[in-house]
Amino acid sequence: MRTHTCGSLTEKEANRAVRLCGWVHRRRDHGGLIFIDLRDRYGLTQVVFHPDPDPELHTRAKELRPEFCVAVEGTVLPRPEGTENPKLATGAIEVRVSKLTVLNPADTAPFEIAEEGDLSEELRYTYRYLDLRRESSLKRMILRHRVIQVMRRLLDSEGFIEVETPILTKSTPEGARDYLVPSRLNPGSFYALPQSPQLFKQLLMVAGFDRYYQIARCFRDEDLRADRQPEFTQLDLEMSFVDEEAVFSITERIFEAVWSQVVQRPLTAPFPRISYRQAMERFGTDKPDLRFSMELTDGTDLFRETSFERFRKTLDEGGVVKWLLAPGAGAALSGKGVDQLTEIAKANGAAGLVTVRITPEGLVCPMTKHLGEAILKKAVARAQGKTGDLLLLVAGPPETSLASLGALRCHLGRELHLIPEDEFAFVWVVDFPLFHFNPDQKRWESEHHPFTAPRQEDLPHLASDPGKVRARSYDLVVNGNELGSGSIRIHRREVQEKIFEILGMSAAEAQSRFGFLLTAFRFGAPPHGGIAPGIDRLIALITGSASIREVIAFPKTQKGVDLMTGAPAEVTEAQLKEVGIGLKRR
Repeated sequence: MRTHTCGSLTEKEANRAVRLCGWVHRRRDHGGLIFIDLRDRYGLTQVVFHPDPDPELHTRAKELRPEFCVAVEGTVLPRPEGTENPKLATGAIEVRVSKLTVLNPADTAPFEIAEEGDLSEELRYTYRYLDLRRESSLKRMILRHRVIQVMRRLLDSEGFIEVETPILTKSTPEGARDYLVPSRLNPGSFYALPQSPQLFKQLLMVAGFDRYYQIARCFRDEDLRADRQPEFTQLDLEMSFVDEEAVFSITERIFEAVWSQVVQRPLTAPFPRISYRQAMERFGTDKPDLRFSMELTDGTDLFRETSFERFRKTLDEGGVVKWLLAPGAGAALSGKGVDQLTEIAKANGAAGLVTVRITPEGLVCPMTKHLGEAILKKAVARAQGKTGDLLLLVAGPPETSLASLGALRCHLGRELHLIPEDEFAFVWVVDFPLFHFNPDQKRWESEHHPFTAPRQEDLPHLASDPGKVRARSYDLVVNGNELGSGSIRIHRREVQEKIFEILGMSAAEAQSRFGFLLTAFRFGAPPHGGIAPGIDRLIALITGSASIREVIAFPKTQKGVDLMTGAPAEVTEAQLKEVGIGLKRR
């Protein structure tokens, strides 16, 4: 139906007869001449209707409206001198139309496709097929495609095999709730949609595939936010006979290729590395944003001298005093802005926040009388505070003190414009704890998942003190976002059984849920490890999108609703009966 796309014609095709298909992007009626910007995903071409020698064709062109789907035939001509558009690839030519076919008229769209103004998500996602026609949405999806193709080419050149793993599988504990699918052929039994291909990729290593990857669809029933969706995509890869260094190396080569070929900016590898403990102590989070400094400092020793009862009680109970020096914040933030800092600290677990403004007249702190001016001056001196700065102190348990100051650091980095928007700071976070203790349920839980291998030198602690065991796991963090997580896996049956035991799983339960994996480990399972960077998060980072919803073709809202199709939706009683399910109607 077409000889060219709407983004391909140049002066080289002058005087050539062509056929184009696309949508009416804009229409301009200059009285005699009618100009149409014809659009497809490749670009725009200006087509022109003259009043003669075909008045009927000209009349029909007057009826065209935005988003009509049309085909035109005509001759490519250079644009009149002075009317060229250097911003368009086709800006040096136009097509004089000799034939018009309306392939499909269009109702008036609920928003302007040709304009890039702000629209509500409700409107955009209800008419997502129209939103995807907009240039910004289209560019994001094309960039996503290009990134995935770069990944595929690189992995193919490195000897990886792409293997699809099941979508209908068995429920396994991986940190979130499963989406369950009833089985009609096995009444009372359910499949689960995979939270990740974790066990299958390990079994592929047992099978001897050596190097596997997949652009994998994953499903997690969890509370949603800007970087979460019920279904998401990750680059899933696994390798046999490797250590952490091999996984780091291939991952860095993947991102070097993406940055070189798509982002078109240099990316320096190897990426820096920081331990989990260092990340928490210095930045208050295991997802540090290294684009700016402003690190946390421990001041517990200074405040042991204070007579302030609340601080003394905190320190006697094993608490700490941490602080953060915000450059220029004392002068830049209003009283309301400082009050907001206290709210953020409390929202992240702190009992309160002590603020110290450094002014030309001296220190301004509501707690000077209680804490003592001499101690505050020592703290400011150690922090190397200057006039105009703001010192923020938190006293409490180590975890909440770090978390609250970490949240304040990120907030102030944005508020004070300390974060360079056009930089990408990659960092590996390593040496995570293998377990964390759940005080409510009084049991150990996996920090990542139960298939992560412990550090060899920490194996003796498995029986005596699981909290001391470090994992052979690693996160790839970019600009304060966890882009991917991975680990060297357990490949020996006895170690995996011990991990299940620590997690409170009986031998019978472990066999019932993971018998297939434990059995596989009896047949010469090789050492193996891998990683799974998130595709959606990566594209959102590259494009500067506020939410991963922007880079998913058909996303769901924060309530997990597809506004376009109406999913999730009720089903008929007959459908429920087929799978043996009865509902209690509210």
